[in-house]
Amino acid sequence: MKEKHPFAVIESRQMDHLRVFHEVARALTQTLELEEILLIIMEKMAQFFGPERWSMLLVDEAAQNLYYAIAVGEDSESLKGLRVPLGEGVAGWVASTGNSLVVPDVSLDAHWSAFSVAHPELNIQSIACLPVRSGEHTLGVIQLLNSKLDLLSEYSISFLRILCDYAAIAIRNARSVQLIHELTITDDCTGLFNARHLYTLLDEQVALAAAHRTTQFSLLFVDLDRFKQVNDTHGHLIGSRLLAEVGSLMKRILGPDNACFRYGGDEFVALLPGIDKQTALDVTMQMWKQLREARFLSGQGLFLALTGSFGLATFPEDGSTVPNIIRAADTMMYAAKTTRNNISVCGLGLVAGAGAGSPGTVARASTMAAGDLGRMRN
Repeated sequence: MKEKHPFAVIESRQMDHLRVFHEVARALTQTLELEEILLIIMEKMAQFFGPERWSMLLVDEAAQNLYYAIAVGEDSESLKGLRVPLGEGVAGWVASTGNSLVVPDVSLDAHWSAFSVAHPELNIQSIACLPVRSGEHTLGVIQLLNSKLDLLSEYSISFLRILCDYAAIAIRNARSVQLIHELTITDDCTGLFNARHLYTLLDEQVALAAAHRTTQFSLLFVDLDRFKQVNDTHGHLIGSRLLAEVGSLMKRILGPDNACFRYGGDEFVALLPGIDKQTALDVTMQMWKQLREARFLSGQGLFLALTGSFGLATFPEDGSTVPNIIRAADTMMYAAKTTRNNISVCGLGLVAGAGAGSPGTVARASTMAAGDLGRMRN
């Protein structure tokens, strides 16, 4: 008598599960795009369980909340940008405890029945919410509301858990790729972008200008005055900490819309997208003033004073290619170094003055620059 093939005895449901796992595993090996893989996983879940609404939320550890990475259902548009505090609601409870929540009929569970009554807009009849975990850490949750399939069957729960494991692998892979990318573009000492990334972003800015999606940007070079004396007096470790504090000061002043770089040694660069020369000069004056007024390494009891030489150029008037705009800003920085503690601007020359010591001097320099720029434009 001919034996049956082993797979002939496996239920069709199990075969469907195996096909899903194969498709998800193949997606994991073919792409590192997190959203693409998570969407495949969630679509497979939706095919099996037929929920009215389903979503995946990822944990933002810094903010201690969750955000919607994927949401499908009647209210999905309203969920974009919504944050769920850890511990609150269904997803928040699952994320904070790391426990799964499967409630086939909320009317039979006192706590979640009360939650459903308190949130009639959700129209919750059944809940399946599982954590996506990596080791002891919860990376996110997968949430299905009002599913049409038996949620308590052994196959259903195992199917959900395995897909959650696949989601965890996808998230870990994506974060590893992101970390590797950040390491390749970041300066170890300051945490700013490195010179390699500066050239990448400059190429992008010039390409945007060529496509007429932007018209200008400004480039600022900064060289710290007499930085070698800090290394000679206090050692290279203190010097490195000083560079890191200067980098932090630049990021605070310029904000998230502008990029800061450590160009090499004690040289820094700031890229100001969409910023014209006058606005860039105002920002540069602010940075020049705050650098002079700051006291660095107070945590080490040193309270070091510091000044810098600033060089400013604007695309395309001072250079219409990447090498030319870099050369223009760099040349201005070296012009400022002839007196130190100064600002040199393409087309204007020195505008701050080495001996400037009061806020009034800064105001006069800024007014002079604005007037000169007005005459130049006319």
